[in-house]
Amino acid sequence: MVKSRRVQVLLILVVLSFLLIHFLPCNNNVHMKEKPSPVHILILSSWRSGSSFTGQIFSQHPSVFYLMEPAWHVWVKMYQNTAKVLHMAVRDLVRSVFLCDMSVFDAYMSGQKKKSDLFQWETSRALCSPPACDSFSRSDIITAGNCKTICGKYPFSKVEEACKTYSHVAIKEVRFFDLKVLYPLLTDPSLNLKIIHLVRDPRAVFRSRENTMADLKRDSNIVVGSQKTKGEMGPYNTMQVICKSHVEIYKAGSQAVPSFLKDRYLLVRYEDIVRDPLARAAQMYRFAELHFTPELRKWVHNITHGKGHGAQAFDIGSRDALRVSQAWRKTLPFQKIEKVQNVCKDAMDLLGYRLVQSEEEQKNMSLDLLFAQNSS
Repeated sequence: MVKSRRVQVLLILVVLSFLLIHFLPCNNNVHMKEKPSPVHILILSSWRSGSSFTGQIFSQHPSVFYLMEPAWHVWVKMYQNTAKVLHMAVRDLVRSVFLCDMSVFDAYMSGQKKKSDLFQWETSRALCSPPACDSFSRSDIITAGNCKTICGKYPFSKVEEACKTYSHVAIKEVRFFDLKVLYPLLTDPSLNLKIIHLVRDPRAVFRSRENTMADLKRDSNIVVGSQKTKGEMGPYNTMQVICKSHVEIYKAGSQAVPSFLKDRYLLVRYEDIVRDPLARAAQMYRFAELHFTPELRKWVHNITHGKGHGAQAFDIGSRDALRVSQAWRKTLPFQKIEKVQNVCKDAMDLLGYRLVQSEEEQKNMSLDLLFAQNSS
């Protein structure tokens, strides 16, 4: 009798061992396939460089959770400090967002915060579709205006809940001036970070900044200090710092690159995007490990081939993107162009923007010649 029970116990143990060996690894593999490691994308740029539009190329993708400039909250709360001092706080916030830990905003927002208190939340398709908002489908192309009208009432907790359901987390940020600040994120084993460095012709940036000077006043003060933003040279002082930062970021990302940056840095010029939107969007999607769907191809084409003039500075609507990108050539006086070229010469040389030598050349130089030094 005892022997029989022992045999039964041994048989049970053998069966259990077989099940553990042959079925649990299989279940683990299935689990891993269902939940791959998220991809983290940082669109690194400066103000008025086409970064809002570029951010939308990612935001409208159904696999992407996107936030536009979350570090705005840091700069608003700690505006008495310099950009360099704020780098650490901005980096920590960005890391937390990539990991879908939205408690980081507790330090910069009120305890009674709502989803609609998040800066430019309506530009995120992910915050305008389930589970953040039930009024649209996750596969819809959603405009900020429609989203803001319908989806603002949801609690802030929906931001974190939504983030955790996506395979890609993308952030557009204009408040980093040194790529080395991001090295801890690039070596962080919990992150799979890829950086898209977006640049734009400094002359076009300058012209656009002139049209939005009041909106950018606080940011300019943080970048160069309030004293250096005053007077005739104020705007050029700001441009000098911005251009220098692009040079340093580009050198760190493409020259003598550390091993952890290999295949994780991509330079993109805004002018190249508007000249061939589908090809450049496809390039960025490949870099970010995203599929370019037919719906997104149609959207990218339509939003860059409209009749709009880009009159609303912070509005992302259909426009003749190529023509708008070159508006500075007809509206910016040559005297100002010379000053911008003087303070941004190194950046223009390195990034492939030709200097113009006269007012006549400014008006008549062909686009192919203006951007003949294609750095991308």
